[in-house]
Amino acid sequence: MDLTTKYLGLDLKNPIIAGASPLSNNVDTVKLLEDKGAAAIVMYSLFEEQINHEARELDTFLTQGTESFAEAMSYFPEPDQFHSIGGEDYLNKIAALKKTVDIPIIASLNGVSAGGWMKYAKQMQEAGADALELNIYYIPTDPFLTGVEVEKIYLDDLKTVRSHIDIPVAVKLNPYFSSFANMAVKLDDAGANGLVLFNRFYQPDINLDALEVTPDLQFSTSYELRFPLRWIAILHGKVKASLAATTGIHEADDVLKAVMAGADAVQLASVLLKKGAKQVEVILNDMKKWMQEKEYESIEQMKGSMSYKSVAEPAAYTRANYMKTLQSIK
Repeated sequence: MDLTTKYLGLDLKNPIIAGASPLSNNVDTVKLLEDKGAAAIVMYSLFEEQINHEARELDTFLTQGTESFAEAMSYFPEPDQFHSIGGEDYLNKIAALKKTVDIPIIASLNGVSAGGWMKYAKQMQEAGADALELNIYYIPTDPFLTGVEVEKIYLDDLKTVRSHIDIPVAVKLNPYFSSFANMAVKLDDAGANGLVLFNRFYQPDINLDALEVTPDLQFSTSYELRFPLRWIAILHGKVKASLAATTGIHEADDVLKAVMAGADAVQLASVLLKKGAKQVEVILNDMKKWMQEKEYESIEQMKGSMSYKSVAEPAAYTRANYMKTLQSIK
């Protein structure tokens, strides 16, 4: 049974990638994920806020009291000439993982503003990362910021990162664009090697006792796969970039559906946090069993077989499905 696939130009032994989560912070856990069958690892994200905050702290420490001596300032580097503490830890973690496992290590950079922090992409490459996942988590709250301007932020971030590194770059996206398909094509044209659909926003709640806004973590369910499934099916064959499904991948059925829609790979996070690394092995065994029953010999054979361009009624992925669903309610 040939489960191999290609994602971001990387040859993977199967489509299952351990997505960005705290699990990648432990070298032994990553090794266990590899042993259970994970084909690649996306590291936990290094956030722009961490880099900038720690850089400011270090700048304050280095320059405190230097105004007392006219020549003292020349002895210290400018803020953009040193690494932040958190950044150094992240780079060391990449190097440690590369020494421990043989599967590809995909670094994750999470931010939105164009600045010196983007240079960390280059340092991640130098530390040994096989690819980079650019996670642009941006919620435009300014009512005077246009959709075109929001799109430009994403495209500029991608172009900045691309100008610093040679390794493949995937962009992890949210679906909230006025024309998502067009945005996907723009990112493809701007040099994205892969699109990860979709970033899962963790919505805040309101604590009525404390009268404050509070974070609220809810793990995904398989039902949430429906959304990325539709867009992967629509985009398959229309962009050069690899497509990865994330959010709602919990069982073998979820992986198979994503591949048949056109995904090159899938990313697991919630299910690994809940059930552990052993779930990768369970999913792979169930996939092989299903493929044998349905007489599929490889992942490539089924990839995109249920995409928009391949099914008999592609309208099922669009408005027609919405109408049918409502009319089916008894």
